[in-house]
Amino acid sequence: MPEVMTKSQPQISQPSPAPVAVLIVAAGRGSRAGEGLPKQYRSIAGKALLSHTLDALSDALPDAIIQVVIHPDDTGLYDTAAQDRAIEPPVFGGGTRQESVQNGLMALQKHEPEFVLVHDAARPFIDATTIERLLIKLRSGAKAVLPATKVTDTLKSVSNGVITHTVDREHLYAVQTPQAFHFDSLIDAHAATTGKELTDDGGVMEAAGFQVQIVEGNPENFKITTASDFRKAEQNFMMQLPDIRVGSGYDVHRFEDGDHVWLCGVKVPFTKSLKGHSDADVGLHALTDAILAAIADGDIGQHFPPTDPKWRGAPSDRFLTFARDRVLAKGGMIVHVNVCLICEKPKIGPHNAAMRTRIADLLNIDIDRVSVQATTTEKLGFTGREEGIAAQATATVRLPLKG
Repeated sequence: MPEVMTKSQPQISQPSPAPVAVLIVAAGRGSRAGEGLPKQYRSIAGKALLSHTLDALSDALPDAIIQVVIHPDDTGLYDTAAQDRAIEPPVFGGGTRQESVQNGLMALQKHEPEFVLVHDAARPFIDATTIERLLIKLRSGAKAVLPATKVTDTLKSVSNGVITHTVDREHLYAVQTPQAFHFDSLIDAHAATTGKELTDDGGVMEAAGFQVQIVEGNPENFKITTASDFRKAEQNFMMQLPDIRVGSGYDVHRFEDGDHVWLCGVKVPFTKSLKGHSDADVGLHALTDAILAAIADGDIGQHFPPTDPKWRGAPSDRFLTFARDRVLAKGGMIVHVNVCLICEKPKIGPHNAAMRTRIADLLNIDIDRVSVQATTTEKLGFTGREEGIAAQATATVRLPLKG
């Protein structure tokens, strides 16, 4: 039996003639995408790739049973990507894709679905129309149905860098996922092909002697494999968010006795500290207000009143991630932020890179979308007298259009 994580999730059922299950394969390492996290957990438009895929499938099939197969090393990453979605606890994958799919199918057996859609975690642009085509075929009696697009490029067979002949493309199609199956038939096909190296579940069904049909796929439903695919996906998500907003924030904290200050999430050694109900991180406070202003969602004082004792000494990164999550809850993304710290001391330059890195990590955006600046007031005013620090911030977000 597959190893199942213990976190329980509510079971959901499909209001169709029989339950529909979705199996998402997310146990791979994604090495072709370059160094870093496995590609399914890398950030695109402020969220993990897997999060986008889960969103797309949940929107298209809101009542489906969703099962994800993950790598045993990725449980923490998965929990962050899945958050509190009403889906099945993940199961661990095997040494091959086929073994991973089999583990997922075994976990789904208790639900007795009639149909199962097997989908790659790296295809976040699946659409409801394609899924409906697949289900219509299944409900008409098909055992296996794949979405496919007609090959339009001229194809050449090449050996040692030399073209040997042109391949006839008339009957060639590029297949995508999700691939749709009669559940019991796919179980039988996997059992009959154990030990064979097959690249997809359509191939498993073919090798087991089943007829495999196709429906029209969607060219936008591409698989994210390389670094350039990530750039293309980011652009696609941005184009889906045409409502561009800019918000600004401003904050001030006075000095008090101490030996460090918190600025933009970084502990900076100093001869004083900043006074405040929380950790008094003037940079993150201003940035939190800027993000909230961009989505017209009040300010930091409304959400975290200084009269509430539970925020005494609280790290300000909690405020910033709250504002980030408010943007994500609206289906939006943060595309750029800037913080300008205004003080005579301490010196900001030596800590600039660490501050930018910390903000980028908290907002889950690329560091090249984060700017931290510093200036003085030429000895004028309260900052010039070294009585405290001020900060001003701006944030640019993109949101979907209402309606």
